Amino acid sequence: MKRLLLCLIVSLAFAGTLCAQDKDKEKDQDEAQDPVMQDSDRFFLPKDTLWGYAQFDLAPPHNEIDPNLCASNAGSFGGVNAPCSEFARYMLSGILEVRPFGQGQLRRFMVWGQPSFLFGKTIPHTLYTWSPDAIGIEHSWGVAVYIAKGFDVRFTQHFLFDRLGARDKNLGPADLGNNGPWGRYNAIGVRKTFGTRRW
Repeated sequence: MKRLLLCLIVSLAFAGTLCAQDKDKEKDQDEAQDPVMQDSDRFFLPKDTLWGYAQFDLAPPHNEIDPNLCASNAGSFGGVNAPCSEFARYMLSGILEVRPFGQGQLRRFMVWGQPSFLFGKTIPHTLYTWSPDAIGIEHSWGVAVYIAKGFDVRFTQHFLFDRLGARDKNLGPADLGNNGPWGRYNAIGVRKTFGTRRW
């Protein structure tokens, strides 16, 4: 945790150094063109505080979403009655970005979350159903600091997969555990956004 805090502080210092190196003239021109740095009418919770999307996905038979919770040969451990049937037919996912400050340098700060809810009861090559049984949630969150010209520094915390309901237990020999698609990790990265949205 100390290393993560140190990396976050170094990233913030790096962002501040880049900001301080701008000439006043160039800074004024950039801020006039960069919508992220234009001050809002309110300091706290401006009109553009929230941004995000929600998405619903449906996977057709023989193309199920595999959150890597059960072995691909789960059908060998009980056929259509195999307890490890955590291959998803439906996914509800999205992202929510929160920019709580509307003025000054704090406008650069953002907190975000990205959950994915999985539903279904399918076993590859053995059982294909349209069941909406809850499987679980895979989620991550983080903080970001906007640098300039579409670049921001991001700290990401990705959690283990959280199972829901009756599937929140060991489901036999085909059960791979709660590591999910990417397991648990922390990362520091740089993102570059470009272009403008048409809608």
